[in-house]
Amino acid sequence: MSEATIQPVTPSAAMIRTLGLLATICGVLIVSAYQATLEPVAANKKIALERAVFKVIPGAASVKEFVAGPGGVELAGATVPAGAVKVYAAYDQAGGLKGIAAEGEGKGYADTVRVMFAYDPARQVITGMGVVSMRETPGIGDKITTDQAFIKNFEALDVKLAADLKALAHAVKVVKHGSKQNPWEIDAISGATVTSKAVGRGINDSAQKLLPLLVPHLDKLQGGK
Repeated sequence: MSEATIQPVTPSAAMIRTLGLLATICGVLIVSAYQATLEPVAANKKIALERAVFKVIPGAASVKEFVAGPGGVELAGATVPAGAVKVYAAYDQAGGLKGIAAEGEGKGYADTVRVMFAYDPARQVITGMGVVSMRETPGIGDKITTDQAFIKNFEALDVKLAADLKALAHAVKVVKHGSKQNPWEIDAISGATVTSKAVGRGINDSAQKLLPLLVPHLDKLQGGK
């Protein structure tokens, strides 16, 4: 009978060194991949946001990013200061201010619904809305992008500020389909009320925070060249 071969025992220190080396290599690879894709991802995100702005502000030729905060309005930097909100100013070919766009988000049926809306400072109304991202039920929740009656809500949605400029005079409100009576109300889509409310909530929350910071400093957005 042959004797069983005894396998050498690997010292624990050697095992630890090997695992440490593997962990280091994996970490370097992950960081390298992240760094390599960071710039392209940021560029693609910027392009997608600009397209969303152009969609809700037809005729715009260029876009500049600003931040509106307690200290005023300034061009956006690498980070958004605490308490500030990012806003997109769209300009025509001559450099005139064509409109202002901002993002809003609300919890929908399946996930968060992110929208881009256009704001006309002269009339103090929202003049357009587009979806940035959502995962709502096909054929139901996604009607917010195709239902013409719903889209019509955003041709002149009232978001005027109160006299003290600290909040909207009337909160944007989603009402039961067919019951809209006021210009600050959104007529919901029958069968897609949850998603309709997500849009309305996102726009209201964003406008309530943004407009008191933005409206007193609209002159900062003038001149796109």
